[in-house]
Amino acid sequence: MFGMPLHPLVVHFPIVLTFLLPISVLGALWAIRKGATPRRAWSVPVAVAAALSLSAFVAVQTGEAEEDRVEQVVADGAIHSHEEGAERFLVLSGALLVVAAAGFVPRTVGRAARVVTTAGALGLVAAAAQVGHSGGTLVYRDGAASAYADPAGIPRGTDVTAAASGGARSDDDH
Repeated sequence: MFGMPLHPLVVHFPIVLTFLLPISVLGALWAIRKGATPRRAWSVPVAVAAALSLSAFVAVQTGEAEEDRVEQVVADGAIHSHEEGAERFLVLSGALLVVAAAGFVPRTVGRAARVVTTAGALGLVAAAAQVGHSGGTLVYRDGAASAYADPAGIPRGTDVTAAASGGARSDDDH
């Protein structure tokens, strides 16, 4: 897509959804406490959890698709650590989706599932931070982005004239 790898574009969805999940859970719990039906209020966190699991799956798949290219410039151990964290996050988000869906069950089981989902959503924030940090380390410390640069070090798809002049273009260039 426009000469850019897909993985860096996709990974931001699970990051955002990870932070939205606890907010949606707390909002649903508040709404239930104020008298909303659990089925109606709880549908929002379940939908966010489903979107999170799906986006985590897509992020893992795009990461695996681009792994061979990045391995050419980054040590295998660093990539493996990031990959393990991402796969763990995917499993945890899928498990939390199942628990969240159990929040629709009436009475004690549903209430317990909603409490566990609340704790799990907060735990996922920590897991996402770990995966995001290791991904950022790959890019900013280990130079993973250079796998997508041409031999001159200019990212593919960049206007070479603008890059050579430091990004500045005069009115004559237009």
